[in-house]
Amino acid sequence: MDQRSYNQFCATARTLDLVGERWTLLLIRELLTGPKRFGELQQRLRGLGTGLLAARLKHLEREGLVERGTLPPPARTPAYALTAAGRDLEPVILALARWGMTWAMGQPRDDEFFEPGWAMLGLKACFDPRSAQRLQAVYEFRIDDDAFYVRIDGGTIEVAHGPAQHPDAVITTTGELIRDIAAGRASLAGAVADGTAQATGKPEALRRLAGVFRAPTARARTAALDELGSLQRPARTED
Repeated sequence: MDQRSYNQFCATARTLDLVGERWTLLLIRELLTGPKRFGELQQRLRGLGTGLLAARLKHLEREGLVERGTLPPPARTPAYALTAAGRDLEPVILALARWGMTWAMGQPRDDEFFEPGWAMLGLKACFDPRSAQRLQAVYEFRIDDDAFYVRIDGGTIEVAHGPAQHPDAVITTTGELIRDIAAGRASLAGAVADGTAQATGKPEALRRLAGVFRAPTARARTAALDELGSLQRPARTED
């Protein structure tokens, strides 16, 4: 019996056969913001050993979710990228992110590693297309020594690793602040107001930035169970 297979003729089971092993969905998460070198993936996925990373990438290549290529100039180094089938998993990753913001995040633990790129994907998970109507803008986020850009065109959004060619607005901050924002302990507007973050660019683009993202309200899983009561038992009736 193949250890990777649930041996069920079910779309959910077949999908989990492909991406249900530990680290696999996180690998896909990393590649959603663009191609990555092997060393970059290893750095962003701390705790994933070299051998296991190579095995997971080989599995995803074999199953047609990841392909090898070369980064554009000036890098010209080997890298991994998602195929069309791999990119089609983006809604799954974003749905898991929204569920996590609602039911799983809480506060960061002392031993947890944080990568600002994860917060950029979190922005995409919180994107509200209705609030972004008639907005066309490119935002560049400079976080420590790294850069990401967010392109909004009406009701669509693109998030990618790397600097923007012609940003309408630039937000410069630190990974520590981004982590505090992700944890709900700070806000970008507050950070700009107190100088912790700097925002420059077109006033209209900056004004509308906060309004196009709506984070879900965090809820406690145990409290939700309490609200249900004891499985909503029907009231007793007299004989």
